[in-house]
Amino acid sequence: MQKTIFITGTSSGLGKSTAKLFQNKGWNVIATMRNPENETELTQLDNVSVLKLDVTNAEQLEKTIAHVLAEYKVDVVLNNAGYGLVGPLEAFTDDQIKMQIETNLMGVIRITKAFTPYFREKKDGVLINITSSFGLIGFPTCSIYSATKFAVDGFSESMGYELAQFGVKVKVVAPGGIQTDFAGRSMDGGHHEAYQKLISKVQEGYSTEKIADYSKPEYIAGIIYEATTDGKDQLRYIAGKDAAALYEERSTIGAENQVQKIKSQFIF
Repeated sequence: MQKTIFITGTSSGLGKSTAKLFQNKGWNVIATMRNPENETELTQLDNVSVLKLDVTNAEQLEKTIAHVLAEYKVDVVLNNAGYGLVGPLEAFTDDQIKMQIETNLMGVIRITKAFTPYFREKKDGVLINITSSFGLIGFPTCSIYSATKFAVDGFSESMGYELAQFGVKVKVVAPGGIQTDFAGRSMDGGHHEAYQKLISKVQEGYSTEKIADYSKPEYIAGIIYEATTDGKDQLRYIAGKDAAALYEERSTIGAENQVQKIKSQFIF
């Protein structure tokens, strides 16, 4: 029987790559995005339905999911939509911080809550949330971004406990750097003179040479497909060599030693 996946944030990057992979594997794909009128690629594919959805719009979210559940039998939900806020905390406005939380955290919570009764009654289903290596390990200029991604990780673990009795799995895919246009399309930032040396040091990690070593979105999409189909009762999937190296280092030398190691790189 053909299965169906519901995905947020499919206009480009990881979301689009994941939608295309699942479609290629024979799945029915519900691909949601803020501006479907601009989409020209996914709309041409068989078994792909492109729907309008802004995860920060609670009313639209409820109506869209109600429509989806009336029309489709959904097997998997992938919370992928993301917004990056990068810079020192002092540089951010309250509106920027609220938008980060609304997109990265509240969107995930609302979508999960909307699908939970359906999966609970069905006694089957998989909820997958995209976090980040910076949702497991903090990093300078990522305070609010990490706050949301750490929160999604904890939310996912807790929901996994709640839903286990109903046969519903909750999983997290935590990628490292990805070769997408995320930095230009879905990233906001702020600058503050007092932190200029730190910002410059952090930006070295986003050089053309460094980005070339990041994972391709198709590779991360493959990890998502694995998490969806492997049948394992596994919570976290660390995706990408850079993310795996950071996570392994923390496991090996301990969290406190890694914190001190990272901190030493940004003391001037």
